[in-house]
Amino acid sequence: MSLLSVEGLGKKFGGVSAVDDLSFDIRPGAVYSIIGPNGAGKTTLLNLLTGVYQPSSGRIVFDGHDMTGRAPYEYARQGIARTFQNLQVFFNMSALENVMVGRYLQERSGLARALLRAPGLVRAEQACRNEAAELMRFVGLQDYLSAASDAMPYGALKRLEIARALATRPKMMLLDEPAAGLNPTEALELDDLIGRLTGRGITVVLVEHNMRLVMGVSDHILVLDYGRKLAEGSAQAVRNDPKVIAAYLGGEVSPDSTYGETVAGAVAQAVEMHR
Repeated sequence: MSLLSVEGLGKKFGGVSAVDDLSFDIRPGAVYSIIGPNGAGKTTLLNLLTGVYQPSSGRIVFDGHDMTGRAPYEYARQGIARTFQNLQVFFNMSALENVMVGRYLQERSGLARALLRAPGLVRAEQACRNEAAELMRFVGLQDYLSAASDAMPYGALKRLEIARALATRPKMMLLDEPAAGLNPTEALELDDLIGRLTGRGITVVLVEHNMRLVMGVSDHILVLDYGRKLAEGSAQAVRNDPKVIAAYLGGEVSPDSTYGETVAGAVAQAVEMHR
């Protein structure tokens, strides 16, 4: 059973294909990583899967619903949340208020109730605040419950975006380079956090250059190159695929290559290059 099915997906910018005839399925509860060299089309794919870009061709089906051509808020309401490669934090709000923004997606309060401050609305806002605080604790931000977001360190802001995405109560979370800019300790903590997300039943789609993180947490890996599927499979299968190594290191790399003792050895060098 697939939670997400992508069929023949394509995206062109002028005459350039950023994503080309891409098909894959993601099962519920998995950590599905998307990797590839810079310019491979990874972030473009995430933008297609969240309605930021409209596909030039193909079909996107999520949880039995055809989402092709839908607006971003419809993807979010259906249960797809995301974080961004570059921080998208409301720095004029507190950390807690940033997380509350995500929860408001599920609220159904009308303008009249809001203006009159109806008792039910007040209770709902307090429940929203309590839930936001709990989500901040879940991602390890318990020390920042009263903090202004513009006073938080970079690593904490990365977690704040994850907490805000969680507040939408997603079935699937797309993380765009969550380890970028993190120190080794923070990257290890992110590894643990991804495990706890799947423990809550959330499917995680990970775009990441930190190969140590990818190989450690992934149930399945899709490798892109120039917008097309280069390889797909388990971490072990991808690690030993000569085409993947060639894409990362350049040139042709075969199992009997003198570049390294084995294909796996060459991948290890690629991992070091992309730490």
